[in-house]
Amino acid sequence: MRIISPGHEILFIQDGASILKQIEAAGRTCYKSENKITADSAAGFVKSIIKSGHHSVVEHISISVRFICDRGITHEIVRHRLAAYSQESTRYANYSEDKFGNEITVIKPYFWSEGSEEYLEWETAMKNAEQSYLKLLQNGARPEQARSVLPNSLKTEIVMTCNLREWRHVLALRCSKASHPQIREIMLPLLAEFHEKIPVLFDDLYDKYL
Repeated sequence: MRIISPGHEILFIQDGASILKQIEAAGRTCYKSENKITADSAAGFVKSIIKSGHHSVVEHISISVRFICDRGITHEIVRHRLAAYSQESTRYANYSEDKFGNEITVIKPYFWSEGSEEYLEWETAMKNAEQSYLKLLQNGARPEQARSVLPNSLKTEIVMTCNLREWRHVLALRCSKASHPQIREIMLPLLAEFHEKIPVLFDDLYDKYL
């Protein structure tokens, strides 16, 4: 059994300057102010758009992100409806195969210190689940049947694609202190990277949560 930390990978994103220019080109259509577009006008325009709440304009840009997290957290992620999802399937993935190392991979729980009583109890439960899963497969069960004993902590990968307005909505909800600590664990680093790549679009959320 492998124990890993969660994370994310941005799979598709335009460069920040191109994103701002595309948003400006679309947004100025509303005001017929295309004549005000200059080489460096995009950032200021987008900043004013965000401040005014005219967020429909940022829907013209989409970004794809791969999350590596436990299956319990993906149940929360997919509640965001305005997105496309592709997720690792336990119906087809057979973790007893060589390409998976003949073992399951689980996500280290954020809220228990390694070596604590709670952590050791969790680790024992994960090992027991792996043992039952592999035994079922050895006895002829199909992966779609054996997965019944797999835990919420099982590592999964899910690709999420949505527009920038929805990403802002997702991050505003999932970076708050009221959110589950494990979803904050993956969303806060994503917010930091989004802010680095296209700061104007995420300045307000970055300042609020980071």
